[in-house]
Amino acid sequence: MRIGIVNDKPAAVEVLRQVLALDPALQLAWVAADGAEAVQRCAAARPDVVLMELAMPVMDGSEATRRIMASTPCAIIIVATDVDSHTARVFDAMGHGALDAIEIPALCSQDPGDAAAPLLRKIRNAGWLIGAYDRRRPAAAAPVAEAAGPARRRLVAIGASAGGPPSLALLLRALPADFSAGIVLVQHVDASFAHDMARWLDEQIAMPVRLALPGDTPLPGTVLLAGTNDHLVLLRDGSLNYTRHPVEGLYRPSIDVFFNSVARHWRGEAAGVLLTGMGRDGALGLKAMRESGFLTIAQDRATSAVYGMPKAAAELGAATEITPLPRIADSLARRFGHKPA
Repeated sequence: MRIGIVNDKPAAVEVLRQVLALDPALQLAWVAADGAEAVQRCAAARPDVVLMELAMPVMDGSEATRRIMASTPCAIIIVATDVDSHTARVFDAMGHGALDAIEIPALCSQDPGDAAAPLLRKIRNAGWLIGAYDRRRPAAAAPVAEAAGPARRRLVAIGASAGGPPSLALLLRALPADFSAGIVLVQHVDASFAHDMARWLDEQIAMPVRLALPGDTPLPGTVLLAGTNDHLVLLRDGSLNYTRHPVEGLYRPSIDVFFNSVARHWRGEAAGVLLTGMGRDGALGLKAMRESGFLTIAQDRATSAVYGMPKAAAELGAATEITPLPRIADSLARRFGHKPA
């Protein structure tokens, strides 16, 4: 898998070189010293994954992400010196199509593998997502110990990846204030950044947003976000839990795993929504939800920052509706008996 590094700091570039050297499957394609050079490098020799710094001269990482995703799209991970101090800029980059964000690791000479592990996991996850690291396709979630019998309730399951944060904010902001379904989100974001995303999204919309905890039950008025590197699943009793299985070949958390669990275990009304994102995660799960009789919506090409996951869903016939992002809230409102705005 070919990796591009975009960073103006020689020390940071050297750290990232050392990280890539720990995995024989990863090859350094090129190094760019600023965002403008990165745009040119991607146009000339597009890599599988780009490791993008935020703060750089000439052109910053957010603008470079926007231009790359518009011209030569590829998987972009924000790898910055200080992610926590630049949350707004991180979400701006993710809105343009970046997959995830992490700080540059501080490598220890005695055991660099431990410090490098979180970044390597993100790179491999991105590779699995685009089929460059492991070609195996997502499988259904493994059985989880469950109890019996949910009451009839209403649920909206939403999956998103690259370009997801601002799309989620726009969609959720447009829902009626008294929206009558519980909402659960699976966004491709690492556990280390999930809390920041929940906090950011909570500031963008009227409904409270928090991380989903084991045992939570989706209820109207609250938005729950998958918050660990394990897969979020719905159990037979209508509660949520996390599972490590399946272990191999899946982006974590997997949208397919969650949608499949909803298709199997939810006995009330439900809708599945697959938003902008790279790869195919969520397409098979959305099809399972449709086959279970639930409303399924895929975002359309024109309003998707990255038309990968919703395109895969459309090609599979997984979507009841293929809808522009600004109209998805209306479809959900109608489904659950509200008057569209």
